[in-house]
Formats: sequence, C-alpha cells, structure tokens
Amino acid sequence: MAADRLACRECHAVVEPDEQTCPLCGSSSLTEDWSGYVIIAHPDESEIATEMEVDKPGKYALKVR
Repeated sequence: MAADRLACRECHAVVEPDEQTCPLCGSSSLTEDWSGYVIIAHPDESEIATEMEVDKPGKYALKVR
C-alpha cells in the first residue's frame, strides 16, 4: 500500500502520489516510507484518533519514517 501513496510526515495523512502538499495540514514534507493504515471517520469518538492527535476524518499512516 505504501508504494502507491504518500504520507505526510507532519500529520500522517495518506495522500495521492500526484499531490505536492498535504490537503489536511498544508505540509510539503511527504514520504513513501510509511506503514500501517487507518481510516478515521469520527475523530471525536475515536480512541485511536485521540492517541494520534487527529481531529479531521481521513486516511492516516500509523508509522511514518
């Protein structure tokens, strides 16, 4: 999964490879080197979102290098 998408080093959002910046936080620090994948639909009700400090719904990488 990591080969066809990028992850933001700042907020861990998973983005399409043609994007130059993260649509969630605006960072241009994107990497192919990530693992784990979680989709957060309701961050205000999610323990994982709380642990990851995520406040917006979306797709996130669990580990970003």
